[in-house]
Formats: sequence, C-alpha cells, structure tokens
Amino acid sequence: MAEASHDELARVVREHAGRLAAALVRLIGDFATAEDLVQDAVVSALRRWPVDGIPDRPDAWLFTVARRRGLDVLRRENTYRAKLAQVQWPVQPEPDERLRLIFTCCHPALPRAAQIALTLRVVCGLTTAQVARAFLVPETTVAQRITRAKRKIADAGIPYGLPAAADLRGRLAEVLAVVYLMLNEGYLSSTETIHSQRLVDDAEWLAALLHELAPDEPEVAGLLALIRLHRARATARFGADGDIVLLRDQDRSRWDHDTIGSATRLLVRAARQHRPGPYQLQAAIVACHAEAPRWEDTDWEQIVLLYDMLLHLAPSPVTRLHRAVALRYAVGAAGAMAELDALAGQLDTYHLYHATRADLLRALDRPAEARAADERALAFTANPAELAILHDRLSWTS
Repeated sequence: MAEASHDELARVVREHAGRLAAALVRLIGDFATAEDLVQDAVVSALRRWPVDGIPDRPDAWLFTVARRRGLDVLRRENTYRAKLAQVQWPVQPEPDERLRLIFTCCHPALPRAAQIALTLRVVCGLTTAQVARAFLVPETTVAQRITRAKRKIADAGIPYGLPAAADLRGRLAEVLAVVYLMLNEGYLSSTETIHSQRLVDDAEWLAALLHELAPDEPEVAGLLALIRLHRARATARFGADGDIVLLRDQDRSRWDHDTIGSATRLLVRAARQHRPGPYQLQAAIVACHAEAPRWEDTDWEQIVLLYDMLLHLAPSPVTRLHRAVALRYAVGAAGAMAELDALAGQLDTYHLYHATRADLLRALDRPAEARAADERALAFTANPAELAILHDRLSWTS
C-alpha cells in the first residue's frame, strides 16, 4: 500500500474505473449491472484507500471488490452468478474492449448528447463536472442525461459490441466526438490538474483502433492526425515549473518533427478523398502552426480560411472565438474585437472568451477593461496553469 494525496487517489480511481467497466460488460453482458458494480467498487476505494493507502495493484483490488459485490447482489440470478463465479483475475482484455463499450454507449437509440456524456463518464472516467464543462452546460443536466441513458440501455437491451460493417459509418460521429473530448480534457484539463497524459494516450489509442477498423474514413484519419500533431508539440507546452508556455514562446526545436511529418502525411491522404470534415480541418489548422519554423512565419490568412471552412461545416461559438484569435494576426486587434463582441451572450461563462478579450483589450490600449476581463476569466477556470497565466497578467497591471 502507498500513501497518496487526494488528487493522486482520484486519478488512480479514474484511471482504472473505465477499464473495469469494459471488462465487466464483456464478461457479464449487462451494462447496467456492470456499471453498478464499478460504482460500488469505486465508492469502496474512496472510503478505504485514504485510510489504508493505494494498493500495489489497484486494478485487481477494484476487480475483487466488484466481483464480491456482484456475487452478493446477484446471488439469486443464476445466469449472472454463474458467469461471475467463473471469472478469475487477471482478466485477459481484448484489444478493442473499450472500443466495444464506447460503441455500446453511443448506440443510436440514445440521444447524441447522452451518448457522449455517458461514454465520457463510464468508459473514460471523467467526472460529471468535467463532462459538464466539456459541454458548457450545468452539471445537473449532464447527470440527468447519464441516468436516462443507462436506464435506456437496460430497458432496451442494447447489445455490447461493435456495429456491423454496414452500420459503422452512421455510428462513427458520436464515437469520434467522445475521443475528441477525451483529447481536449487530457490536453488541458478543466479541473485542478494541468493536463492528463493518460487521457491523451487513451484518445490516441482509441483513434488508432478506429483507423484500423475504418481505414477509408477520412474523419477518423483526421482526428488521429490532430491528436498526433498535438502530442508532437507536448514537450514544449510547459515550463520546468509546470506553467503553460504560449505557442509564440515555445522552443520549436523541442517539437517532434518526425511525428509532425507523419501526421501531416496522414492528413494529406485523408484530404485526397475529398470528403472534408471538422477533424480534418482542425488538424490542418494545427499543421499550419506546426509547420511554421517561427511564430512570425505562421500563415494566419490560411488559418482564418480554414476556420471559415470549419464554421461552415460545424458552426460553434468556440470555433468563432478561435477564429477571432487568428483574425487578430491577420487583420489586427480591432477586427478581432468586433468578432468577440458578437459572442458575448454565448460565451459569457467561458474563461477563454474573457482571457482572449483581455489580451485584445491590452493590444487596443484599454488596460482597465483588460484587467476586468482577466478577473472574470479567473472565475471560470480551475486549471492551475491557466490560473497562473491570469494571475501573472493581473500582477503586471497592479
């Protein structure tokens, strides 16, 4: 057993809960029962580990608790009891086990928002609060979506497994959205941790599995390229003290240029199919940044054009916000500010909106308004690296 902080304990529990859920769904064949067993095991861990310490094999500990609890709860259910009694540790995982569970959660019988919320919660181990931040909706709304989705899976007898080849394309959109949100949460966490390498690793692994499953789907290739382009720049994103290093200040010699090259080639092959999509366009935007030898060499006009294409295919206020950032360097701060002003009603509780607005206000020599915008941004983020940047900005103007 090892002592651990509250954050470390929570991280370990999240890391193994999704894998345990996938294993139990495969072995038992019942989603609702497996989810109940996982939650019981997690509750037991959160009660016992602060006292006893994290076990050397947390995955085996959680599995054992879930198995015992399952035998107790289901002792009158002959089918489940027989299946559980035959299960021994270690479970031999199938390579696509979590992918099967994701497709189960993303069944078309469920509303799209519920599909994504349930998958992020059950498979990926995100908290309800993290999922809510990803959707920019209240936590209670997400909790209701997850509850209804689990009930629907149980009541409708939705099967656990991958879709037939003929149904695959229609089921991909929701699964790709889940992997994309995993990337976002891992790349820059919405919680008190700076980032989660495990979530980024899992996102790349799942995207690679999807690419093997559907090698001719350009959006799958686009998402995989996007993830790899982000990972290629990861070593330069944070300083020695853990603070974020802004893109214009990063040491580009530390980027993995081989990975950038291979990801770009993957993206080019996808583009040859002439079926553009949001993930390909986002990857192309990141590729524009990654291929520029210096910040000053960035092709901002091309990036604005790519954002225009992205807004045509998948309009969203967050994408308009990112386009405004690019527009600043293409046409100037005044033009970008006009775009931001139009988003005030949609992104008033989004910290990056206020942080971006503060940066533009400083460029326009409006320091008092910039300070107020930074102070408002502070209220809407818990990420320590982002908080550090905002506090630094405020200290400059104090």
